[in-house]
Amino acid sequence: MNDGALTALGFARKAGKLSCGFCAVVEAIKKKKSKLVIIACDISQKSEKEIRFAAENNVTVVRVSYTIEQLSAAVGKQAGIFSVNDDRFAQSFLKCIGGNANYDKN
Repeated sequence: MNDGALTALGFARKAGKLSCGFCAVVEAIKKKKSKLVIIACDISQKSEKEIRFAAENNVTVVRVSYTIEQLSAAVGKQAGIFSVNDDRFAQSFLKCIGGNANYDKN
């Protein structure tokens, strides 16, 4: 894997700083652990809307150009919605994706 953003996600998972899947991400948001929410490009609009509602202007939400398959391969778990629960990993991911996402401080 040569992609820095996907590598950063993999490191976050290994460090225990990544929540994977809709329910785990909502829980991380509610517990105020989430620093960044990442949504795959092929997630349904309904799921994205629900996550953005849960984030309530407290967490940056980005829809990235990566598919569920690409993100899942990077972290070793099948999911299309992720919460990065560490500031450094979140900043690293955002730096790597640059302009390749739709940012929204939801």
